Amino acid sequence: MKAKSILTGFLAFGLLLSVFVPGYSQEQKVIKLPAAQKEGGKPLMQVLNERKSSREYSTEKLPPQVLSNMLWAAWGINRSDGRRTAPSAVNWQEVDMYVAMEEGLYLYDAKEHVLNLVLAKDIRAATGRQDFVKDVPVNLIFVADLSKITASDSDKVFYSAIDTGYISQNVYLFCASEGLATVVRNLVDKPALSKIMNLKSNQTIVITQSVGYPKK
Repeated sequence: MKAKSILTGFLAFGLLLSVFVPGYSQEQKVIKLPAAQKEGGKPLMQVLNERKSSREYSTEKLPPQVLSNMLWAAWGINRSDGRRTAPSAVNWQEVDMYVAMEEGLYLYDAKEHVLNLVLAKDIRAATGRQDFVKDVPVNLIFVADLSKITASDSDKVFYSAIDTGYISQNVYLFCASEGLATVVRNLVDKPALSKIMNLKSNQTIVITQSVGYPKK
């Protein structure tokens, strides 16, 4: 009975914290990102010269500000009409950007500039077949909602692939500017990952991309 009372007390304390302490939760269902810093960085020509792929990473996590800046640079809103930092055919905006971290799997909400929890589980190892992906701080998963594209099936594949390419390149350029390492990857068991992510039949994984600090 005493052990049960102690456990009940801990649970009650956790509930009180989640109610009365701002930012506290047993699992972060919503990560409120700091406002993206839209000034600074290296000159464009220098960034293009330094852009590269890397498969060696430090396990150091990205600070909230760096994560915020990277997500906005990749696929954030840059105009009052809701259009984005990357092109999108017919402005379909069919590509969703999922963020797999140690804390769980999140979906980037560009309008609110937040990360919404999808799965409270570390699924990084499932985002690729290479050994390094399980320890990379951030693995991006680009998922296309084909129901948003009003075109033939073959064109749906084409448009979602090319639109994802634009976003992925934004990530590359940001990483070159910020001194981060990144690589885009297609060695993924997509059916298995889709099942883990509980994706719908109209959603398809296009490609994944790792982001982190370079290994020293």
